[in-house]
Amino acid sequence: MIEFLFVIVCVLFLVFIFIGYKNHVAEWDHFIINVIDGWIRIYCRHFHHFIYQPIPVSDNGPTLLACNHLSGLDPFLIVAACQHPIRFMIAKEEFERFGLQWIFRAAGCIPVERSGRVEAAFRATLTALHNGEVVVLFPEGGINRTGRPLRKLKAGIIKLAKLAKVPITPLRVEGMRGQGHTVTALLLPSQSRLHVMPELDCVNKMDEESLIQLALFLSLKA
Repeated sequence: MIEFLFVIVCVLFLVFIFIGYKNHVAEWDHFIINVIDGWIRIYCRHFHHFIYQPIPVSDNGPTLLACNHLSGLDPFLIVAACQHPIRFMIAKEEFERFGLQWIFRAAGCIPVERSGRVEAAFRATLTALHNGEVVVLFPEGGINRTGRPLRKLKAGIIKLAKLAKVPITPLRVEGMRGQGHTVTALLLPSQSRLHVMPELDCVNKMDEESLIQLALFLSLKA
């Protein structure tokens, strides 16, 4: 009986692996991340009834994405809306969570210290952009728990855009339940949405002007 149950579990595990791999879209550099990519797309499509505008990605150069940050579901929605691998800049304490670090590392996430020592993360992000990769930042610096439409944005993303000579593509997510929480939003079914806003070219604008324009895009109701 135990042997039979073991075989059943193994078969189910392989089926889940097959389903994830069959449904993946982005070609990551790691088989397991490809499988997770497929699971994320199934999860967002069926559990969160996800409707989105596909995220435009340049085929010949880097893409810098900026998104408002309402919950722990947001990165899943961004992955599900994009056909390319994405590198996320995430808080170092999240990157180092027990049991998850290998996933974040395999997915190319860039850890950043909240203490203000961001030089290493900034350099890694700039290198990724120079290599033509897709990078997403949450310029609010964390999940918005204030009840306001948007937290004050950090100016580093404008500096990145200017140094990499790449426009910012703003994204806005909405519709999820459990906003302001990391795990709750993952567990509650929702009607989540992702909107792609017009590109923001910062090269010939003052930093403050670019930041105001980005804040406007991220707080707009579609």
